[in-house]
Amino acid sequence: MARKKRIVGGHLSRQKPLEAAEAVGADCVQFFLSDPQGWRKPPPRKDAEQLRASKVPLYVHAPYLINVCSPRNNVRYGSRKILQQTCDAATDVGALAVIVHAGHAEDGIAEGVGRWPRTLEMLNSEVPVYIENTAGGENAVGRRFDALARLWEAVSKAKTSVEVGFCFDTCHAHAAGEELSDAVERVRGIVGKIDLLHANDSRDPPGTGADRHANLGKGRIGEEPLREMIRAAGPPVVVETPTSGIQADMEFVRKALSEA
Repeated sequence: MARKKRIVGGHLSRQKPLEAAEAVGADCVQFFLSDPQGWRKPPPRKDAEQLRASKVPLYVHAPYLINVCSPRNNVRYGSRKILQQTCDAATDVGALAVIVHAGHAEDGIAEGVGRWPRTLEMLNSEVPVYIENTAGGENAVGRRFDALARLWEAVSKAKTSVEVGFCFDTCHAHAAGEELSDAVERVRGIVGKIDLLHANDSRDPPGTGADRHANLGKGRIGEEPLREMIRAAGPPVVVETPTSGIQADMEFVRKALSEA
């Protein structure tokens, strides 16, 4: 079997993502198309044609505020709207996928899980949507793997034309308190395939629910557990770590993959 190409990149500035990727030697780049903490529609990009024509794989991270699991109509409807707008904008720049957090529901995980199929049925997107495991939050549908299993069962039954994939974040799994030694294997057993790996260390102890990324080998996860997860998941890999150390982090990932 042919080995996957070692595509390794980083989450970089949305202003000039291609230039930023070239500056740090990234094989791919992830970026926002709008304010990650806002509800505004992504503005048209003057460099859309350049981005579409580029051979650099592009990933778009949806705004953090998106929560399609919410029982509050204004939050859920607003989340669906900005997710649709983000997918439209991602198509316009030729992105490979849109990454979105799984969300949480104040009225319980089961209720939150039940809102994802309707979201996908309403969504129209030429770009795949990768649902990402989350670090914390009460009644989060993608934090602990048992909840993720319920979510994936529901998502798999949704009557939608949208391609749905999974993005696995190492820091989030650590923050959720999951055992990391077999985390990749257990996640694969749930979702079938990891489409994108977010390789991040954590500034905090396991199980705290804190989503605070650290440079690889500089946080609380440990170098070897990170290497093992990177090797097990394989590329493509995006690091979302502090930019001052992002080049070293990409080399950490490349070295781990070369030893797989």
